[in-house]
Amino acid sequence: MTLFTNILYWISTSLLIPIIVFLLLAFVKSLLMLGGFYGLYMSRLRFKKNADRLLNHLKREGAKKIDFAGYIQGKSLFLKYLKTMIDVSWHPVHCEKAVSDFEIEGEKELEISKTLMRIGPMLGLMGTLIPMGPALTGLAAGDIASMALNMQVAFSTTVVGIFIGAIGFVTQLVKQRWFAEDLNNLQYVYELARSEDR
Repeated sequence: MTLFTNILYWISTSLLIPIIVFLLLAFVKSLLMLGGFYGLYMSRLRFKKNADRLLNHLKREGAKKIDFAGYIQGKSLFLKYLKTMIDVSWHPVHCEKAVSDFEIEGEKELEISKTLMRIGPMLGLMGTLIPMGPALTGLAAGDIASMALNMQVAFSTTVVGIFIGAIGFVTQLVKQRWFAEDLNNLQYVYELARSEDR
């Protein structure tokens, strides 16, 4: 029995370094994503004004009569698929495919945030539990310095893991709302164009 518990102990302690490395990589990725999210948020503010003007114009003029050239500017996913729908002359089959592709691409955009939201706390928890064994061993042996070092690693990985998860959660929440709004607007424009053919 002692052999098996020793094997488990060696496996878990050998995972500490890879866990810390992955945690640091995830931390760097979350910081980069946070910077990218800020840029996306600023461009989203500009896009929102343009999209509101477009929707108001559509209500008055209709989708077939409006000149979209002045509105389709920028690199928004919504504008990309709106341009696709215009290029296929609002053909129902192609437009429904464009809407489905928009949903798939929107899900892909959310994957990084979802991954960080889940993986951050998991790595943090593993980084917390692994040093607890050596810390308790140090405590039993009266080695307070070793116990303090292991507890420092345990608490640090917890904080970093929760931070990564929080960034993933917040960015996913906001991006999800943006994609739902854009999907709703894309379907609205398509339905409007289709109703003009009836």
